[in-house]
Amino acid sequence: MKSGEMLNENFAALFLKVVRIIVQIGILNIYYYMGVGIVTLLHVPLPGSVIGLLLLALSLQFKIIKVEYIQDGAGFLIGVLTLFFIPATVGVIDYPELLSTTGLLIILAVIASTLISIYITGLLTQMIEKKELAKKETEAVLEEGEGKLTVD
Repeated sequence: MKSGEMLNENFAALFLKVVRIIVQIGILNIYYYMGVGIVTLLHVPLPGSVIGLLLLALSLQFKIIKVEYIQDGAGFLIGVLTLFFIPATVGVIDYPELLSTTGLLIILAVIASTLISIYITGLLTQMIEKKELAKKETEAVLEEGEGKLTVD
């Protein structure tokens, strides 16, 4: 294989990955706009992005779409997520009062709510993990006992 052919194959693979990510981000945008449309039509008191996220979660749960259809695009968006916060951070500079006592209270409230959210998420994750482990153990015991007939 010549280096020119190898370069063309690498370029083609990279191009296909970029196209796949763009298409997957497009799928995520479709769900966002479906949420916005539902909010506009039904006057739901929730943001369209939240409704779109719920639609996406339901679609994944009921296997209407596969995770693979959005995985790379979502991973890319998560990778550049911090860039979306730069304008908000720069905007704080325009409001020096946020750096006063009121600002300190707001920061403390944000930190406290974040810690509480992390704690509750951890507890829920542990509960779900224990249930899943118990379910797998029950299935393993049932599979192990299949085909054996015992009389007590």
